[in-house]
Amino acid sequence: MFILCRALRFKIPKPALTLLLCCPLLAAQNPPLGQRTDNDQRTNNDVKFKIAGTVVSSLTGAPLSKARVTLTDTADPRNTAFIITTENGRFTFAPHYGGKFALEGAKRGFLRAANEQHEQFSTAIVTDTGFNTEDLVLRLTPMAQLSGKVIDETGDPVRNANVTLYMEDHQDGLNHTVPASSDSTDDQGYYEFSALPPANYFVSVSAQPWYAVQSFPSTPRQNNLPPTVSPFLDVAYPTTFNHGATDSQSATPIAVQGGDHLQVDVHLSPVPVIHLIFRASGDEQQGIASPMFEKRVFDSVESVNGYAGMRPLSPGVYELTGIPAGKYLVRIRDPRSGQAGQSSEMSLVKDGQELDIAESVPSSSVKLTIKMPAREPQPKQLNIALQDSRMQSVAFKAVDPTGEVTFDDLAAGKYSILIFSPNKRYSVVRTVSSGVETLGHDLNATPGSALSLTAFLAGGVVSVEGFVKHAGKPSSGVMVALIPKDPQSHLDMFRRDQSDSDGSFLLRDVIPGAYTIIAVEDAWDFPWQQPDALNRYIEHGQSLTVGELMTNSVHLPDPIEVQPH
Repeated sequence: MFILCRALRFKIPKPALTLLLCCPLLAAQNPPLGQRTDNDQRTNNDVKFKIAGTVVSSLTGAPLSKARVTLTDTADPRNTAFIITTENGRFTFAPHYGGKFALEGAKRGFLRAANEQHEQFSTAIVTDTGFNTEDLVLRLTPMAQLSGKVIDETGDPVRNANVTLYMEDHQDGLNHTVPASSDSTDDQGYYEFSALPPANYFVSVSAQPWYAVQSFPSTPRQNNLPPTVSPFLDVAYPTTFNHGATDSQSATPIAVQGGDHLQVDVHLSPVPVIHLIFRASGDEQQGIASPMFEKRVFDSVESVNGYAGMRPLSPGVYELTGIPAGKYLVRIRDPRSGQAGQSSEMSLVKDGQELDIAESVPSSSVKLTIKMPAREPQPKQLNIALQDSRMQSVAFKAVDPTGEVTFDDLAAGKYSILIFSPNKRYSVVRTVSSGVETLGHDLNATPGSALSLTAFLAGGVVSVEGFVKHAGKPSSGVMVALIPKDPQSHLDMFRRDQSDSDGSFLLRDVIPGAYTIIAVEDAWDFPWQQPDALNRYIEHGQSLTVGELMTNSVHLPDPIEVQPH
């Protein structure tokens, strides 16, 4: 994508000024759209091109009037123009010169979208003889809305409840459920999430009963409350999902389509809290070790709200209260270092159950020193993320000017080191610790360890260009993937693109290594990061090796044959 370098020129129709320039840099640095310059050697007045089509609703297919359509020269994004569609949804651009252009539409009440958009990819329009660019269809999806009311056991509204919206996400080759938004209920118990794309969603609510009184007896608990506190007040609301589930594994997805306005009410019911016994280390002068409660929610771990705290029963023995029975991840925070140990999963189901601090595994720390590729200065913005075995980012920090970054309070386990920079892509190709060199970007933090590693980076310096074909003809809108050798160990070396209208693609910032290139039709929701998911496609792909001394572009001599999904 974005291969050809052409200037963008337009002929502005006289009847209406619906075609507007929207880039102030054009006047100062580039000739205005629709004009030519004497030194432009690419001008051919005998060849004129037209980019035209209709903006429609993806839901009904009905034409959309007064939609804004933007056309951008992909070789120089400063060259941009837009037009407002007519009553029948039509738009027409008339560039004089061949080139490659990005097309995007927007309208109030609809999601902004590029031509044939999938994730962050789209299909650019190539103006060249042999390609029909006058009957394009740009589809916009109506925004959806999900709202509802949170109601307590008596049917009254629950105000100030925390409402979280989760979305099933299939981007980047993973199928996982992630938080999408949050809201708080108003004084009538209402919440609302708007401008939603089509997807499967879940709603969860956490709140506290306004009348709850969580008791702390002054003597060891004997399975009863002090006479001054009713057991009906020693309660809490469990985190509750739509349709009444109290854990994410039992939650039912809400299918939201474009243009939907769904109402999902959530009913809360109180349950008794449990009182736990905790034998803590430390003293009042040094501080008391304290537990932290978390729960697994879909593909992430979240803190538990409502934990009321602890009160002494006898020297070194404390009572905890405030949470309902359930399965929790428990970590013990060290009063001296302030760090929490590795979490232990526990089923906390009854009053008087004891938390055993011996089950807590000490956390680790990792100090990383970054080594840039030879003679390359460190970017001003360079960030590092640690990704766990569930492919979740557990830590994210900026690298300091000296090239160092430290992660504390890290649970023991295996992590991948991922590098992020706004202007260039990097990958960790090897690490060195205590004189031992390891290829790849993985590290293993053992319980209580203090690792010190040097991570050597390689930068993306090569672009890979080519074409995809299906039955001998160019194919547009196809996912093209550059797959590294041993993909599960080098996920950050993957590159993807979507083929343009002439079947061309461009994979940028490719890091030296051995690869296979594949083109797969209708594969945008395909979980390509899952182990072994790509094997049957790799068999029929093209092999490519990018050497460490290669620069600029690699042009593939043979087209990539499109494989069915």
